[in-house]
Amino acid sequence: MVNATEIDPSKKRSIHAFEATNFFLADVQTGLGPFLAAYLAGAGWEPGRVGMALTIGGIITVVLQAPAGAIVDQLRSKRLILILASAVLAVGAILLSITAAPWAVYTSQVLIGGAGPFLGPTLAAVTMGIVGVSFFDRQFGKNQSFNSAGNVACALLVAGMSLFFGNRAIFITAAVLTIPTVLAIWAIRSKDIDYDLARGGAIQVEGKEVAARVSVMNTLLRDRALLVFLACAFLFHFANAAMLPQLGEMLSHTSRASAAPFMSACIIVTQAVIMCFAPAIGRFANLHGRKPLLLVGFGVLPIRALLYTLTHKTESLIAIQLLDGVANAVFGVVSILVVADRTRATGRFNLVQGSLATAVGLGAALSTTFGGKLIQHFSYRVSFLSLGAIAVLAFALLWTAIPETLTDENEPDKNASPPLDTQEIPA
Repeated sequence: MVNATEIDPSKKRSIHAFEATNFFLADVQTGLGPFLAAYLAGAGWEPGRVGMALTIGGIITVVLQAPAGAIVDQLRSKRLILILASAVLAVGAILLSITAAPWAVYTSQVLIGGAGPFLGPTLAAVTMGIVGVSFFDRQFGKNQSFNSAGNVACALLVAGMSLFFGNRAIFITAAVLTIPTVLAIWAIRSKDIDYDLARGGAIQVEGKEVAARVSVMNTLLRDRALLVFLACAFLFHFANAAMLPQLGEMLSHTSRASAAPFMSACIIVTQAVIMCFAPAIGRFANLHGRKPLLLVGFGVLPIRALLYTLTHKTESLIAIQLLDGVANAVFGVVSILVVADRTRATGRFNLVQGSLATAVGLGAALSTTFGGKLIQHFSYRVSFLSLGAIAVLAFALLWTAIPETLTDENEPDKNASPPLDTQEIPA
């Protein structure tokens, strides 16, 4: 690790452009995601067909997460990946704005589902490539703050556009927002992105950075701490993903008119918390370690599940949503820092990011099915408490089985991947 006290001033322009990229790219993704179901329902689609359309995109995203990460590790031009993925998202948005015919909707879902897995790993890779190991945690926290600010801004913009121009304007807006996204990406200077750092493949040898690479087997399958962390991530999202949709569904039975505004308020509260606290989380993680923060993020989840069963007052439920913001802010920032810690000097940073995203996606997908079955056969209360029990299991596994991953580089981590006796090991 380079013991620098500040980021190279010559890279400030690229860093600001990259922060703008995070903001505008969040705008594009937000405009495509949460509003699609409502758009299709308004266009006369049956609920079963809406679910099928959403499932197609979700399956493609989950399947491509790990391969996308591996591709990001190998390709040198990270800016090109971001530009192409943004363009594909724009094409999907344009198709949806033209027609709600099945061919257009399914094609758009294939495009959107195929582009999404490349974005997260590439954004993290560019962060690492620009600022390096020393400043990655702080800069990644700032990136998440800009991302959440973009989510809030887009939610408000889309609400206004749909109110005055109809639901199709949502997707036109998302497509138009691709323009400032690409301009921001283009403003990042390619020379400021270190290729080997960007894939977690640089090590210090006699004070110099040397490219390194470890096999997939050594990086992932033989790192017990990393595998257990992926299991924790799966359980976290298995417990978390269904909670807010279930809450909205429950409230819609009592007051359908207020359900949509309530959901918007909850989403904005969550993103506002992430926007405010993500930079501080990155700094804290750098100074005091990853595990204390993870325990806080995992620990608030069962509390939130329990609180949902104790009140139905709108104001109280929105206040409880602050805990969702805390949990997502911590997981969104610190999980990537853990991956960076465990993959340092392996050249597999983005591949493991993709594996993490796969665990998250599977957990989220199963969460809604599991919660829905419990509601169908028992009640909302039983579903919330059961999800809370899974959250307790995730917390216990994290507490007992995951070591602190922020280590002094002068003291080898006994649980890390094997040393790089051979620096070029075939994949």
